Amino acid sequence: MIDKKPFGRTGHLSTRTLFGAWALQAATRAEADRTLQVLLEYGVNHIDTAASYGNAESLIGPWMDRRRQDFFLATKTDERTREKAWDQLHLSLERLRADRVDLWQLHHLVDPGEWEIAMGPGGALEAAVEARERGLVRFIGVTGHGTTAAAMHRRSLERFDFDSVLLPYNYLMTENPQYNADFESLVVLCQDRNVAVQTIKSIARRAAGEGRLPSPTGASSASARDIEPIPNTWYPPLTAQEDIDQAVHWVLGHQAAFLNTAGDMRLLPRVLDAASRFHTPPPDEVMKEQVARLQMIPVFPESSEG
Repeated sequence: MIDKKPFGRTGHLSTRTLFGAWALQAATRAEADRTLQVLLEYGVNHIDTAASYGNAESLIGPWMDRRRQDFFLATKTDERTREKAWDQLHLSLERLRADRVDLWQLHHLVDPGEWEIAMGPGGALEAAVEARERGLVRFIGVTGHGTTAAAMHRRSLERFDFDSVLLPYNYLMTENPQYNADFESLVVLCQDRNVAVQTIKSIARRAAGEGRLPSPTGASSASARDIEPIPNTWYPPLTAQEDIDQAVHWVLGHQAAFLNTAGDMRLLPRVLDAASRFHTPPPDEVMKEQVARLQMIPVFPESSEG
């Protein structure tokens, strides 16, 4: 089973590996139900989805009919105004077959112009606060992609006392000195305020379109071939179990981090298997060898917003 820890100040003991429901964005009902069984097998008790994740909310809804008590349920809005975000929340609740969600997040809030709208008068944050007051959501979070996410989340926490943040984190991203400094500064702030830190892109191998992927060598190659190509992630991920183990264990080695699973159902069992066997993170020299062997490239260029 996968270790649990308090999800910030929410009072929920979440598995350190959370189910990233982008994996369901183009799934069938049968595929979704098989995914649920995998989550139950590993004891995963936290689902992270979004209104913009294709079919995901609608496929999760039937799970909630019979398993609502088993999961901390989080979703997101990518709308920036109060009215549109409010309407999107009600659509999410309808799809999820829930009268409330545990966590509602302002999604991908890194663009400064969009940030001003969402956080200002008549913005999406107002909808989130009202929804919490009405009991439609229990907690409020903010998410972001790109190398500016950590700095923008600090700015967001200066404006509002969010309960969680979500942002990219993997070994290669810490090789970017500015991002690493911003990330660790954010973590210190979050720990001071008991804010949950969710991470994404743990097994990202490189950005889309960054040349032909080299074939893994040795015992990893067979498990890599049976996954290719990956249709449900916009970036090529790691696929061999040994490589996934190293990447997942490295992220979980940061005691503040929760790890959101990758966006392909076929990789889910491998990520969860890796998480279930976590004891200690691999040393940096192991991660450097993996980067060189697989010719890994950061999934986000420096100073990117998404």
